[in-house]
Amino acid sequence: MKRALFALGISALTLSACASGVAPPANPTTLSGAMVAASSVANNAAAPVPTRDVTTAAGLGVLRGPQIATLHVDAGKTALAMESFRTSCPGLVRRTDNSGLTQGSDWIAACDAVKTWSGDALTFFVTHMDAVQVGTGKAFATGYFEPEIAGCRAPQAGCDVPVYKRPPDLIDVDLGQFSDELKGRTIRGKVNGTKFVQYDDRAAIENGSLSGRGLEIAYAADAVEFFFLQIQGSGRLKLPDGNVMRIGYDSQNGRGYTGIGRLMRDRGLITDASMQGIVAFLRANPEEGRKIMQENRSYIFFRELTGAGPLGAMGYPVVGEASIAVDVKFIPLGAPVWLSMDRVEPNGIWIAQDTGGAIKGPNRIDTFWGAGDRAREIAGGMAARGAALVFLPKSAVARLGL
Repeated sequence: MKRALFALGISALTLSACASGVAPPANPTTLSGAMVAASSVANNAAAPVPTRDVTTAAGLGVLRGPQIATLHVDAGKTALAMESFRTSCPGLVRRTDNSGLTQGSDWIAACDAVKTWSGDALTFFVTHMDAVQVGTGKAFATGYFEPEIAGCRAPQAGCDVPVYKRPPDLIDVDLGQFSDELKGRTIRGKVNGTKFVQYDDRAAIENGSLSGRGLEIAYAADAVEFFFLQIQGSGRLKLPDGNVMRIGYDSQNGRGYTGIGRLMRDRGLITDASMQGIVAFLRANPEEGRKIMQENRSYIFFRELTGAGPLGAMGYPVVGEASIAVDVKFIPLGAPVWLSMDRVEPNGIWIAQDTGGAIKGPNRIDTFWGAGDRAREIAGGMAARGAALVFLPKSAVARLGL
């Protein structure tokens, strides 16, 4: 989905990790607590001067985790994860892994095996992979879902909030072409005369800067609901005739994301920074709410999805309770990830199939819950802390010297 962050009311946890962290014990029930305790000890010590690049998992450092067979998992959820892993394999074996942990060829054996695997899903992971801990392994997880809101294909009374496709004058610039120091960094904007400038922000777009250019692919009935659909990065428009139009991420305007939940809480406007609490305030204070939403200058553009979806950053469908969004500098896209959190819902094995504009840092996870009321309820209140392990092919683990 290349989605924006859904953790509207929760500031992203700042993770401090180093290669000398304590390796997780074999007993999975104590893994999360052991990592948190190790982190607390580390935080009380004098911080060393960085001597290496810690912006990737390889630079930050990884430790060997416990045996996968000893981890607590649900059989049904593990089977769902294996199916999502199978889906990701064609892209996984040819992708460049920005985390520095694997090569595409490392995944070939597992991907060949999963094509015809008919046995227990956990046994598949045990046979072909080993668990590693990135940094301290300390994890923070939020949630996202595929919302369904009222919409229409042509504007009409009560349904006139534009849903825009990517404008042709929105340009992506790979800064690595201009400087080796900027490799991996990109910016978005537009050309104005002889200058490259920032693209229109949310306020400008909502005030009509793109109107009249034929960029509308549909319309939403409610501006607040559409704002939250943009944060999710994809969704469904329930049309007046009862049909559903699915829309997915097409691009973003290049402006920074601002989580309005934290902003509103800091101003004393709300105490409940969940999605439900934020929506209640926006509905009760429509004019002030509109201005607050526009303080999130990021704006998402969409395209209609006619096949399976929603699609993750790998170009494959993401699956509720199986797919997660991650920072690809710390977790390879397509890799399985095991979570042990202080909430029961996210525990178990997931597959990294998506990214998010504000999902940054080691072990920063955004869990996907699918569509419907249950998905909305879980995702809207998800803010879980605990531990994460990444499953890597045995060949990659051996090459890392673990």
